[in-house]
Amino acid sequence: MNIHEYQAKKILAQNGISVPNGKIAYTPSEAKRVALELTSRGPWVLKAQIQSGARENGHFISHEAGHKGGIRLVTQISNITYEANQMLNNVLVTEQTGPKGKLVSKIYIETFAKTLRTFYAGIVIDSAISSITLLISKEVNKDIINLSTSDYTKILRVNLFPQENISAIQTERVADFLDLDKTYHAPLAEFLNKMLSTFINLDAKMIEINPVGVTKEKEFIALDAKISIDDNALYRHKDIARLKDDYEEDEKVLKAKKYDFQYNEFDGNVGCIVNGDGLALEAMDMLKNYGYSTACTLNVKGGVDKDKIATGIKIIMTNPRVEGILINILGGFLRCNLVADGILAATQEIGLTMPMIVRLEGTNKNEAKNILKDSGLAITFAESTEEAIKTLAAKLEANN
Repeated sequence: MNIHEYQAKKILAQNGISVPNGKIAYTPSEAKRVALELTSRGPWVLKAQIQSGARENGHFISHEAGHKGGIRLVTQISNITYEANQMLNNVLVTEQTGPKGKLVSKIYIETFAKTLRTFYAGIVIDSAISSITLLISKEVNKDIINLSTSDYTKILRVNLFPQENISAIQTERVADFLDLDKTYHAPLAEFLNKMLSTFINLDAKMIEINPVGVTKEKEFIALDAKISIDDNALYRHKDIARLKDDYEEDEKVLKAKKYDFQYNEFDGNVGCIVNGDGLALEAMDMLKNYGYSTACTLNVKGGVDKDKIATGIKIIMTNPRVEGILINILGGFLRCNLVADGILAATQEIGLTMPMIVRLEGTNKNEAKNILKDSGLAITFAESTEEAIKTLAAKLEANN
């Protein structure tokens, strides 16, 4: 489950992480009142509250909304109402929303925080190596997935495994990567450890602060925040479950969640079905090397049956941007023959009109291959992720 920035910041503040003072507003007049409550003198930052990154570089569909993005710096109180009016009840389009965009029904107003520098910090679960992983980058206000596939040298990955504290050596690695001298080590360690403890205590799948601001007093401030909670753990966090905003959920995302799948959309032309976030990231990285990119990913995780797999495949196949499909299943509890049965069920219903490359490695692998071979479907098998993507790229090239 994803939550809004203002909700994420409240949680971070409750866990000891510094955030700018801010309040939510639903109308232009309320925005002005809130701004004055925060401080009598600006600047203020107005932020469209939609669940999407890259809001600053987005644009509104309405021409009356101006050419500025979904995050605006306002220096005069007299301009607050005008800027809020341009944003509220207008559709904001970003790299992550797709061309349809999302309607802005509320904005978050906060005091402007003066910082010396900024950086990206995120904590995720890398299921490929069963580790909690810290991600650090000097690049800010960018989609971290796109950045990781375009230039991996710009991201520092620190695998934390199931540990409760970030070590002094790991802190030093982060500081060196960010060019921070030793005087920053202690406050940096405190900040990162508070991020990690929040992540663990929330049963989070992802905490992203993009950007983190560093003040002259060596304080680390969350200037933005995104938190995703494991749906399977929400019964332990009923207060957070109440924060769910169903309006923000895409129809395909909601359908995937019904079956405990995780669905994400991007701007490419390849649909990926995997059973781990690490496999999805690996595929996205390799696709870039062949001149292609991901349209969507579906993480089917484990413990599924034929009907659930079939539904997941149909979600991918009915995405209009998808021109080819990669199915990459590696080990885990998911039985490969169920994947094969699901492929048959889905293709019998809606057909198979695009290249499909299947890489299966795990329980009942050979049985699954025989099921698909006997079906007569135009499916190509691969023994590795790299072979699968190379084959898919060749078929897409031939079709073009």
